[in-house]
Amino acid sequence: MLSIPQTIICTDESRFRVVVAGRRFGKTFLATRELARFARVPEQQVFYIAPSYRQAKQIIWEPLKSKLSSLNWIEKPNESDLSIKLINGSTIALRSADNFDSMRGVGLNFAVFDEFADQDYRVWSEVIRPALSDKEGHAMFIGTPKGLGNHLYDVYQQGKTLPNWSSHTYTTADGGNVSLAELEDAKRDLDIRTYRQEYEATFETYAGVIYYGFTDANIETYKETDIPQQILVFCDFNVSPMSAVVAVQTSWGHHIIDEVVIYNSNTNELVDEVKSRYGARRVTAFPDPAGQQRKTSANGQTDIKILENAGWQVKYHRSHPGVKDRINAVNSAFSSVAGDIKIKIDPRCKRTIESFRKHAYKEGTTVPDKDAGWDHMTDAVGYGVEYLHPIKRDAAPQRPQGTWGAY
Repeated sequence: MLSIPQTIICTDESRFRVVVAGRRFGKTFLATRELARFARVPEQQVFYIAPSYRQAKQIIWEPLKSKLSSLNWIEKPNESDLSIKLINGSTIALRSADNFDSMRGVGLNFAVFDEFADQDYRVWSEVIRPALSDKEGHAMFIGTPKGLGNHLYDVYQQGKTLPNWSSHTYTTADGGNVSLAELEDAKRDLDIRTYRQEYEATFETYAGVIYYGFTDANIETYKETDIPQQILVFCDFNVSPMSAVVAVQTSWGHHIIDEVVIYNSNTNELVDEVKSRYGARRVTAFPDPAGQQRKTSANGQTDIKILENAGWQVKYHRSHPGVKDRINAVNSAFSSVAGDIKIKIDPRCKRTIESFRKHAYKEGTTVPDKDAGWDHMTDAVGYGVEYLHPIKRDAAPQRPQGTWGAY
């Protein structure tokens, strides 16, 4: 019998459903029920996709056969292929995400992704999504959270905002399959982060994340109707992408209101883009100090010289501050020990927000990962924040200890 949360999920008519649930919620029962529901229509092609064949067989093969046998729907099961031909001409097949190329070219009516957080995102984007197109098929994503940097979180967010999508989240307790006593035992056995993730289905900051100070409290719409005549531009010089954010001063700190991401570009194009958006406003730039030597222009000028020639006031250290100092300054600006917030970001700065959520250290190190591409926006913000509000040290500072108003 379906629980109330499972009933809500099953009666949801959205084409793409995302189900994030705690351990032992009843996800396998839910998946089995939905596979049978879609396959009861004649001549349907239905897939259940697990991270591996072994997991698919262990998790759902026997429960699925038992369910379909009780309904007298099975014409012929194929034990080696893990597929079941039904008497109405429909087929339910179990497939492995670690061999997703074998699924190409199949037209589908419905697909269930189980433990989607453990699968390669390309299984969905390159294989299953196209396979659903000609039949306008449906899909369900099921899983337990694996942190903010995982694609289960991404599709969960899509389910909350996109048409034809929906998202559901339920705790282990909501499923009604685990006693309160067992949950209390789990609390004693697990650390709080693991318990919240595994039993309460919350998206925890995953291990290795750099900007742990960044939370939803730092995301806020800039509500002023007029943008001040003085704006700040924090920038990281790259050819692809050239990255920058635009900020304004507030009574409590700075609000990032815009982002600029230009691929295959240079510093001149960055200047032109800011001018096209903000006209003749006065600009104070806080760039990567390496721009003293680096050239991303065709005429041989340094990046910083280009900013100065544009009439911008340019503020930067003559030598690079330590990477850790910059990271600590940004985390402190997001939220100090006392709870003060000095940096907020407008929701429309989607790349910046995503970068702060996903930029991580290389596994097992304290070295920021620059291969995933999340470092450009975080570095850009970091140069401005560290200059304006550095972590104070006992040694004499290189410049006056500024406040947020001293540019």
